[in-house]
Amino acid sequence: MTLTSLNRRLLSLGLLTSLWSLQANAEIEIQWWHSMVAVNNEWVNDLAKGFNASQKEYKVVPVYKGAYDESMTAAVAAFRSGNAPHILQVFEVGTATMMASKGVVVPVGQLMKDAGYKFDPSVYVPAVSGYYTAPNGQMMSYPFNSSTTVFYFNKDAFKAAGISTDKAPATWPEVALAAAKLKANGHKCPLTIAWQGWTQLESFSTWHNTELATQGNGMRGLNTRLVSNSPLHVRHIENLGNMAKQGLFVYKGRNNAAEGSFVSGECAMITTSSGFYGNVAKNAKFGFGVSSLPYYPDVPGAPQNTVIGGASLWVLSGKKPEEYKGVASFFNYLSNAKVQSESHMRTGYLPITMEAYKLTEASGFYKDHPGTDTAVNQMIRKTTDKSRGIRLGNYVQIRTIEDEELEQVWAGKKSAKEALDSIVKRGNELLERFEKANANKQ
Repeated sequence: MTLTSLNRRLLSLGLLTSLWSLQANAEIEIQWWHSMVAVNNEWVNDLAKGFNASQKEYKVVPVYKGAYDESMTAAVAAFRSGNAPHILQVFEVGTATMMASKGVVVPVGQLMKDAGYKFDPSVYVPAVSGYYTAPNGQMMSYPFNSSTTVFYFNKDAFKAAGISTDKAPATWPEVALAAAKLKANGHKCPLTIAWQGWTQLESFSTWHNTELATQGNGMRGLNTRLVSNSPLHVRHIENLGNMAKQGLFVYKGRNNAAEGSFVSGECAMITTSSGFYGNVAKNAKFGFGVSSLPYYPDVPGAPQNTVIGGASLWVLSGKKPEEYKGVASFFNYLSNAKVQSESHMRTGYLPITMEAYKLTEASGFYKDHPGTDTAVNQMIRKTTDKSRGIRLGNYVQIRTIEDEELEQVWAGKKSAKEALDSIVKRGNELLERFEKANANKQ
């Protein structure tokens, strides 16, 4: 063999060895589709970076896929074509649909067990773990950005209007009184609301220990029907409608569209997600407070507890065993109490484990930032059959119906009773359809 041919063989072997080495050391990529924007998008990216830097086997790649309903639609299409992500962030209203999707998801409890990780649902805040647990006791998804409804107010605007900032308005009559004072002082938007169906119907119901729907708000079975046109619901929506006519409440749009008007200082009070905290803390140029959702003091049992919002992480089927080990490793990283506590303090989302809550409390964060423990305190209360959670089929479409009908009230085109009766009628048609379609899957 000539020297030249020998060199070629050695070079070839060297290249093959290098290639084998690269393949052996290549990180397994985990695709994570999510719907986080702005400061929460930064948080998601930082979580992935933190996990990726903590080990060399796996690489989590977060991909923004649009709003919650858009990402669910995209994931369905991707699953059918065999290109689904490993992890999909799904908002809470999609839970019943995901649970009914047999063969599409890998239950998180089973995933962690198969990967050799200890997974104990009892360490999570009960209202959180219970929501994502199927009737058979199996935890189906990993709680991620769990939130609940809270009340934010502009302390500077309150001071200017002569309203005490020592304590936020605790009841709806107090909110109306504060709104009147703000308007009298020249404020163009005293009160606004985000996620109106969630804050003003769903959490409103559980906060007052009143059913939104039968069968424990759908937690006990598919044969559930809406009852959100009760006298209490009518009274509340009628009150908000009257406030809208008087300019005390200004509707700013669906989903979280109203949040920008609070951060800018345009609106002085808002009911929205605890997960809004990170945005306010970073971008508001005024003093602000966080408090509990208002309630009606004459309603027996109120306040009870608010319900979960935000989203959880679902693992989709059809992937390789080694890829599922990577997903489990990532979830194990997210479960770390320090990671949980830091996320809670940064975003306002709940610390999903009691250990993370206690760690945050011990750090002095709640003392230094009054009101930041509101969401936790609302969620760790003892729940009832009427307040444990709301899990309905076709929930995404029902939320749209709630938006459409409530907008008619704010615009003065429908009475509160007419709108709520329509929500119940239209929503129950969807629930009946969902029950029939999934009757054999239970």
